[in-house]
Amino acid sequence: MSQEQTFIAIKPDAVQRGLIGPIITRFERRGYKLRAIKLLVPDRTLLEKHYDEHKGKPFFEKLVGFMGSGPVCAMVWEGKDVVKTGRVMLGATNPLASAPGTIRGDYGIDLGRNVCHGSDSVDSAKYEINLWFQSAEIQQYDRAIEGWVYE
Repeated sequence: MSQEQTFIAIKPDAVQRGLIGPIITRFERRGYKLRAIKLLVPDRTLLEKHYDEHKGKPFFEKLVGFMGSGPVCAMVWEGKDVVKTGRVMLGATNPLASAPGTIRGDYGIDLGRNVCHGSDSVDSAKYEINLWFQSAEIQQYDRAIEGWVYE
């Protein structure tokens, strides 16, 4: 079976609010496999590369400043359709437009404090994973539960 990977980052607001555990739990309960995780305060160079597509937009400086203001929990998740499903689990970028039951719908209110980031495509996921992680940090392992998650 083909498994794709996605990059999920729990932003400084959610880290400060103690939401790392509940967010990880949602991905694990869904059946996705955690392949890499680290807690770091990203530097400006990393954030400028990550948000390069937004460079020059009015919110760019504020976004980079916020994301570098405290620890971020960076993760790589793996599973069937994990990019698309991960985005659905996160909810709309604006938490007020997110459905109840989504991560942002349950934990967010303001657009500038929207709890987490998720890759928006398989190509973006590959780029972001390579940006935030060295290949040696991404673990390969078998889980005993795979047969209970996938046919």
